[in-house]
This record gives sequence, structure tokens and C-alpha cells, in this order.
Amino acid sequence: MHSTTPVTNLQTRHSRPTRLLHAGLALAIVTQLLTSLQMHGPDDVQAGDILFQVHRYSGLAATVLAFGLWVTILVRSRGTDLGALIPWFSVRRLVALRRDIKVHAEAALKLRLPEHDPQAALPSAIHGLGLLLISAMAASGAIYFVQVALGLHSAEPDGMIAITVHLALANLVWAYLIAHAGLALLHHLLQSMRLSTMWSLGR
Repeated sequence: MHSTTPVTNLQTRHSRPTRLLHAGLALAIVTQLLTSLQMHGPDDVQAGDILFQVHRYSGLAATVLAFGLWVTILVRSRGTDLGALIPWFSVRRLVALRRDIKVHAEAALKLRLPEHDPQAALPSAIHGLGLLLISAMAASGAIYFVQVALGLHSAEPDGMIAITVHLALANLVWAYLIAHAGLALLHHLLQSMRLSTMWSLGR
């Protein structure tokens, strides 16, 4: 698989608030996923309980960061607009999405990467679905936290809708994270995009 696309101009990079929120959200989600592999639960006094606390508070951080990113998307002057991230209610955007899916499918059959375009319909829609997925996972965990803190439920998650949704989304988040990071790294290695367009702290 190869690409002959020139490196994306750094002038098209995302705004600094977008990059900072994206980095914080990514770190919070990775922390959540990794701690979920070994934590035991809120009532366990072993090491797993410490991991649960880290998981809990990184999840609350993820909720705040996801909300901040949505607000930034609404008010920013540079970057993918909300309509491109959520194209499902626009006939024009759905037509563009179908066309872009065809372009990506044809490229994949030839073992090529299509030209990297941060405003293309398919990548934008996938980014939107990823942010919706991560937001739903973070929000469902936060709702569970509030329910337990207010005494509305015991800490045991059995039968609770919020935590059931939270757990059901976990595998999807794993899949999205691996695919998203893997494709970004592949584009970087093929010099069709620099990781610094998103992973940079500079102005």
C-alpha cells in the first residue's frame, strides 16, 4: 500500500484549542481502556481498587473534555464543521459521503491510500462517529458515577442502564482507537499527512 500525496500544508492544521482538547481526550480514553483491563471494582481493597479510582476520574475528565471539544467545534473558525462530522441529516452531505466511500473503496482494492483531505466526507463522518461514541461512553460512565454518589443505586452495576451502555461501548471504543491511530500513523509514514497537524502544542 502506498501513497504519492504530498504532505499536508501545516497551515491547514487544527486550531490550538482543538489540538489540546483532542490530546487530553485521547489520553483520558487510553487511561480508561488500560485501567479497565485490570481493575476489580469500587468495593475491592486490592490494587484493582486504585485502578478503578483512576478509571473513574479519568472518565469524568473525558466527559468534560468531550463536552469542551463539542463546544469548540461549534465556535471555532478553522477545522471540520459540525455538519461534516454529522452528515446524516443533509441530502447533499450524504451524496458526498457516498461518493467518497466509493473513492476509498476503489483505492483500497488497489492497495492504495486515497489523497489525504481533512475535509473529505468519509474521514469527517468517521471522526464524528468516533466523537459521538467516545462522548456516549464517557457520559454513561459519568451518569453511573452520579447515580451512585447520590445514593440512587448501589455501586454494583448489575442491571443499571448507564453502566450496561458503558460496558457495551467499550469494545467499539477499542476498535475505533486502534483503527484511528493506525491510519493516522500510516498516513504519517507515507508522508501524506504529518501527525503534528493534530499532535502539536504550538500556536
